[in-house]
Amino acid sequence: MSAPTVAVIPARGGSKGVPRKNLQRVGGIPLVARAILAARRCPEVDRVVVSTDDAEIAGVAREWGADVVDRPAEIAGDTASSESALLHALEVLAQRGIDVGVLVFLQATSPFIDSSALGEAIRTVRTRRRDAVFSAVATYGFLWTKGRGGSADALNHEVGTRPRRQDREPDYLETGAFYVMRAQAFRAVGHRFYGSIGIVEVPERTALEIDTPAELVIAQALAPMIDDREAPDVDAVVTDFDGVHTDDTALVTQDGTESVRVSRSDGLGVALLRRADIPLTILSTETNPVVAARAAKLGVDVIQGVDDKASALRSWADAAGIPLARLAYVGNDVNDLPALEIVGWPVAVRNAHPLVLAAARVVLDHDGGAGAVREIADLVLRGRAVPASLTLS
Repeated sequence: MSAPTVAVIPARGGSKGVPRKNLQRVGGIPLVARAILAARRCPEVDRVVVSTDDAEIAGVAREWGADVVDRPAEIAGDTASSESALLHALEVLAQRGIDVGVLVFLQATSPFIDSSALGEAIRTVRTRRRDAVFSAVATYGFLWTKGRGGSADALNHEVGTRPRRQDREPDYLETGAFYVMRAQAFRAVGHRFYGSIGIVEVPERTALEIDTPAELVIAQALAPMIDDREAPDVDAVVTDFDGVHTDDTALVTQDGTESVRVSRSDGLGVALLRRADIPLTILSTETNPVVAARAAKLGVDVIQGVDDKASALRSWADAAGIPLARLAYVGNDVNDLPALEIVGWPVAVRNAHPLVLAAARVVLDHDGGAGAVREIADLVLRGRAVPASLTLS
């Protein structure tokens, strides 16, 4: 059997530009987890390893299916090179009996790693067509540098000519997403670039690298447009009530009695979840008889009067024996954000607050009170591969 291809993701805990950067969420998923998922979706990758000095990052890495190498403090500071983390990871893996053949260096700060392009890079190195390969985007831009005294000097073109785009050969800009190399040669050279170097071109939309808070915000805005929509594979669903089961309005009579409008299709969706033994629980900030009445009608548990939804959700998950990574939480407004930020599948209804939409891994096509609960039920059943013939008796 040939030596395995191992993806190593260096992810230290310290970050000056964006605090706790590797744990920040884009598309509802921590950045380090997004890198793990990109590697796991690539058939050419045999093993995924996260090198970190941080216990929380290590926990997230294991939760998302990666092995962990504990990174020493002396190579986890601001001035430590990525190469030092990679060399250390290879040394630790060798001690564990893993002789790495092809080394894949992934950066968690690139949130949109193209798994198919990564596979192409690995195949290029495996077949020895190139010694090292990296991801890049083509650019036809006219590049300049500032010379002495601030004067502009042309880099990739003649100042006196302005050829059309179609008449020019592109230059290539590293995206920082991935670098692939043979491990043995990397150990000898100590650098990611050596020998015959190749480029794998990736789509420009995937080329964002996060180093500043502004870039994080941009990535969060782009995620719904770039990420493929997934069907949640979860063990339970927890939802807010107002704005999810309802359209977030209430009718109040002159004696103070409240009533809300709900969707019959949502009720059928909950019934289908129950039939598949997937529990649904309602978590509500308010204590209101109408919430209890709807929960009783649906035959689901309800937790009311909750100010700290994240703590309540943790307690519920612990009591149920369900890891937070295996939970979907459906919300619509800012008081749902703490709960959305701790589950594996944060879900937003279509008409949710913009901050909730940015925090979601899945944005539903339906508004609250208008089929959103039925939609998440259908998605969860699809993610759990529940037979389409499942019917209600």
